[in-house]
Amino acid sequence: MSLLAEWREDVGCVFQRDPAARTRFEVLTTYPGVHAILLHRLGHRLWRHGWRYPARLLAFLARLLSNVDIHPGATIGKRFFIDHGAGVVIGETAEIGDDVTLYHGVTLGGTSWRKGKRHPSLGDGVLVGAGAKILGPISIGAGARVGANSVVVADVPPGCTVVGIPGRVVRLRQAGQPNPYGVDLDHHLIPDPVGKAIACLLERIDILEKRLEAGGLAAAGSQRQFYQGCDADNAICEHDCAGGAVTLGQPSRLVANHSTSK
Repeated sequence: MSLLAEWREDVGCVFQRDPAARTRFEVLTTYPGVHAILLHRLGHRLWRHGWRYPARLLAFLARLLSNVDIHPGATIGKRFFIDHGAGVVIGETAEIGDDVTLYHGVTLGGTSWRKGKRHPSLGDGVLVGAGAKILGPISIGAGARVGANSVVVADVPPGCTVVGIPGRVVRLRQAGQPNPYGVDLDHHLIPDPVGKAIACLLERIDILEKRLEAGGLAAAGSQRQFYQGCDADNAICEHDCAGGAVTLGQPSRLVANHSTSK
């Protein structure tokens, strides 16, 4: 595909993902995320043809203009969109598929000083929330979503959502009508498995304190019955996302203890 055709697609996709966009002229002149990707397309071509210093100089100028730091060696697919564009960092060996959306403050970074593949790979249609950090040569599957301010250091299966520090795969409740373009902005509906487990523990402590005040501890059977009534329904998605628990490791001790006691 020609450079001009890629630019047209980068500008055109903004209208599908940002309801504030009105005209192409407005997008071309006022969207820093668009400025960053347009200049990166040119810089990446220079990089591939061995013009390394001009490519780095162009990336530096793009950073001054847009506050987005994209290494010219990064491979970025079609219709890439950075919303707001402030503070985004994309490393040299990062690989990004088609129709990917990043919000401000996202980092696709490395965890090693060794040369070679050291940055993440994002599949088609991935959505990364504001402030999220995806670190290391890991893979984020197609259609996956990364919650705002999450820190992801392990692979994420396709179609799953990952939240927290470190990132954990969660299953989602049904939340309204899906966006026809596949971009879900309902970040407040993303579940918090650790928060849910802590809420259950606080509830249990409150009940135990009331029983102590009433003159004695509850029997073991009553305690088991209590656990059955406190459902941490946002646990690791062992069933909804194939390989979710195996890929991202075991859940935290709080969640694990709660789950095994049910």
